[in-house]
Amino acid sequence: MLTAEGLNRTYRLPRRSLFGAPGQRYAVRDVSLALAPGERLGVVGESGSGKSTLLRLLLALDRPDSGAVTFRGRAVHPTGDLRWFRREVQMVPQDPYGSLDPRMRIGDSVREPLECLRVPGDHRARVAELLAAVGLDADAAGRYPHEFSGGQRQRVAIARALGPEPAVLLADEPFSALDVAVRVQVTALVQDLVDRLGLALVLVSHDIGVVQQLCDRLLVLKDGVAVESGATADVLRAPSHPYTRALLDAVPRLPEV
Repeated sequence: MLTAEGLNRTYRLPRRSLFGAPGQRYAVRDVSLALAPGERLGVVGESGSGKSTLLRLLLALDRPDSGAVTFRGRAVHPTGDLRWFRREVQMVPQDPYGSLDPRMRIGDSVREPLECLRVPGDHRARVAELLAAVGLDADAAGRYPHEFSGGQRQRVAIARALGPEPAVLLADEPFSALDVAVRVQVTALVQDLVDRLGLALVLVSHDIGVVQQLCDRLLVLKDGVAVESGATADVLRAPSHPYTRALLDAVPRLPEV
C-alpha cells in the first residue's frame, strides 16, 4: 500500500574553514519499506538516527535526493497536488499544542482538514463523532487549546488525523511529551482505534515498550541506515545487529526482588 524504495536524504554541514568545501550528512541512506493494509510498523533508533526524516519523506513533507514513495501504486511528489494522498495518509504530531492554532476553537481545528481536503458529508456531525471517539465531551468543540491538558490536546490531534478517514496513520513520538499515566491511556486509545478502524500505522518512537505494544513489525535505524527489520517479537527476542542489542540493553529494567 505505502511503499518507499531506495530513499536517500542528505543535508549540508557548515564549512569548517573559509576555503573548505561543505560536508554532507546522510539523514536517510538507501531505506526501503513496504506497508501493507492494516500493518503496524515501528521505527526505532537513537536521536539523530534518521527516524523523523524518514517520516517526513513518507509524508511528502520533504523531497528525497533519490528514491521514491508510492501509495497504492501512485507516485507521491512533494510538489504535486497531494489532497488525494492527505486524505489517505495522516499524521499524529509529537507536539499537539504546536500543531493546534491557539486562536481556533477545537471544533474548528478538527473541522479544518475536512474542509481543506474537501471531504464530503456533514462536518459538524463528523466533528462530534470524532471527539466522542477519542474520549472528549461534546462541549470540547467550543473551547480553545490552552484550556486542555497535554493528554487531551493529543486526543484532539488524533481526532484531526482521523477526520478524513485515512487508511494510514504516521506518528512521530506521539506519546513522548506525556506523563506516564496519561501515556498509558493515550497509547491504549491509539491501539483501540487502530484495531477498530483497521488502520495501518507507522510509529516513530524511542520507547521500545510502546513499539512492542502497538507494532507487529520493527525497523531499526542507525545513522540513517536500516540495520535490522523483522517481526517485532522476533527482533526483540533475538536481535541480530549489535546496535539493536545496545538499544535493548539501554531499556531501564526494574531490579529483581
